[in-house]
Amino acid sequence: MDNIWSSQAFRGELPAGFQGNLSWQSPSNIALIKYWGKKGKQLPQNPSVSFTLSNCRTVTSVAYERSNGFHLDFRFDGKENPEFAVKIEKFLLDNLASFPFLTQLDLHMDSHNTFPHSSGIASSAASMSALVMCLLDLERQVSGEKDMDLRKASCFSRLASGSACRSVFPVMALWGKSSVMPESSDEYAVSLEEKIHPLFKTYHDSILIVSDSAKAVSSRAGHALMEGNPYAEARYQQAKENTKTLFAALGLGDLDAFIRITESEAMQLHALMMCSNPSYVLLKPDTLNLIDEIRHFRKETKIPVCFTLDAGPNVHLLYPDKDAEKVDAFIRNVLETYCVGGQWIADQVGQGPQKLA
Repeated sequence: MDNIWSSQAFRGELPAGFQGNLSWQSPSNIALIKYWGKKGKQLPQNPSVSFTLSNCRTVTSVAYERSNGFHLDFRFDGKENPEFAVKIEKFLLDNLASFPFLTQLDLHMDSHNTFPHSSGIASSAASMSALVMCLLDLERQVSGEKDMDLRKASCFSRLASGSACRSVFPVMALWGKSSVMPESSDEYAVSLEEKIHPLFKTYHDSILIVSDSAKAVSSRAGHALMEGNPYAEARYQQAKENTKTLFAALGLGDLDAFIRITESEAMQLHALMMCSNPSYVLLKPDTLNLIDEIRHFRKETKIPVCFTLDAGPNVHLLYPDKDAEKVDAFIRNVLETYCVGGQWIADQVGQGPQKLA
């Protein structure tokens, strides 16, 4: 791909005996303003805003050594995973113009997640951003540069998996051109950490597992179906307006507006699925039961809990840290009964990717 970073690529010969190891962990994220519908090369039809998570992460380790050509050996949890290996290899080969030194390396890559598969966590956001952080760190080893450009990391994460571009930044991120931030872009995400009220930096995300089965319709297929959705254009415009409203609420600490927009966005996402051709439903009966319980609890206690949904049936329960003790009791006493096997994941706003070795 020809982009603003290709011209900066290291194109020299690697020294004989060049080898080493590195490891990065990168988080998943949960969108509040939803990314649903894309154009061009992984570009969004509307801006999206997300919390960066803390505990739900992918850890990727890479051993590299000088060779006469490119070779990738990929393992997931120590086992071969041909399907994912092909996806990673294609991404690397597609971007050789920006990382030409790869043609001189053998890569031995191992990856694992800290969260279970099909748990309502965007695994591709965590895994692909971890991969890109390793790739850019490897580029630093090759070129001798000291600093890493997070915009570049976000851009290439986007090319690997759209929402992965938001996982590069701590706390909160905005992806997609929006009037709320002149520096925003469709090409990469930007940080919202310094733009939001301190209350939102304390937020928890408890993921309530309604189903641990694979989705009947993948997110990739769902994005493609937006092209023929009769409500697509109205949705994109609504998302742009919701981004403005949410941005203002985040700055002011306006929880009423935050809850209203966040829950509306979740329901719109699934309404769009029901209006696709062919239509499909990913919600389960217990998804709706959980939503009813959450809204009833909020009304009765005045505790500002709210929900959001990813492209699946599981429910993300969002709330500030000051209410964590009471909400934890609510989950254990009421909401667990709707979760398959009583499963739920405790997470919270996080600090973005971290180098481990």
